[in-house]
Amino acid sequence: MISVALCVYNGERFLTEQLNSIKNQTLPVNELVVCDDCSTDSTYDIITAFGKEVLFPVRYYKNEKQLGSTKNFEKCLELCTGDIIFLCDQDDAWLPEKVAKQVAYLNQHPDKMAVFSDGGLMDAQSKPIEGSVWGAVSFDTKAQEQWLSDDAYKLLYRGYVVTGATLAIRASILSSLTPFPDGIKEMIHDSWMTLILTMNNQIGFINEPLINYRRHASQQVGFGTSQKYVTFSDRFKRPRAEKIAPLVKELTKLKQLYALLADRKDIPSTKLSVLTTLITHIETRISLPQNRLVRVPYVAIELLKGNYYDPQKHWWKTVLGDLLE
Repeated sequence: MISVALCVYNGERFLTEQLNSIKNQTLPVNELVVCDDCSTDSTYDIITAFGKEVLFPVRYYKNEKQLGSTKNFEKCLELCTGDIIFLCDQDDAWLPEKVAKQVAYLNQHPDKMAVFSDGGLMDAQSKPIEGSVWGAVSFDTKAQEQWLSDDAYKLLYRGYVVTGATLAIRASILSSLTPFPDGIKEMIHDSWMTLILTMNNQIGFINEPLINYRRHASQQVGFGTSQKYVTFSDRFKRPRAEKIAPLVKELTKLKQLYALLADRKDIPSTKLSVLTTLITHIETRISLPQNRLVRVPYVAIELLKGNYYDPQKHWWKTVLGDLLE
């Protein structure tokens, strides 16, 4: 049985396109569960009308108070009754074979509890735009090889990879993933789910786009947030406190994450120790001396240990930044 967990909030603008893409799957779904996080637009009317068009049941729940996207997805997933659950955003569009291909993958890989895919990008007018979901998060060939070698968790310690809107999971694993933590701002539902799944190599991927991911100004969560560009000259002029501010933020997040993982019994100690090493590395970078020449041995030691290496980023630029900024 196949369930779709759709979370909505004031989604009237794009919702119909997403619903139609679910209806038009080559392998039909068996139920659609909708959790509405206190919409004030015509979302309910759109869902109700859609429920009259399709053969599968559409179950609609409206929250009494706003839960936010992470806790809304937690509620929606737990209300699903299917064996395989597809996470669904309100503003994307599924390609017709998404359900069929992800169900086939899980049938062919009984050791995997979840699978995600790449996706194309589109704008607010549903027109294709350049790039892809994986391109935006640097999930390139090298990162994919690392994922397949059971080192996926290392990628997730350092950054964002899996887009929840591309994710399908087995319902049997849900109890080990919930409740979703809500104390780390950056650790939303999909980040947490995929990190825990990678700890025991339980999540795979399909190397093709199975959704069109919409990028627009009003989306609640997602990648692609613009960041202030820092010029080359500014890197030398700005105060060091400004340079290390993002590192301090990352360190706080990693320490909070360590506390969450250390409380679990299903996290291999070897993989938790990698997080400890990363935390120590960030602490070293934050505490580098003001004098650039004095920094050299500290940076060299971290470089020789391999602590700077990151297949998703230009790690050598980080090395230069720590030496010169």
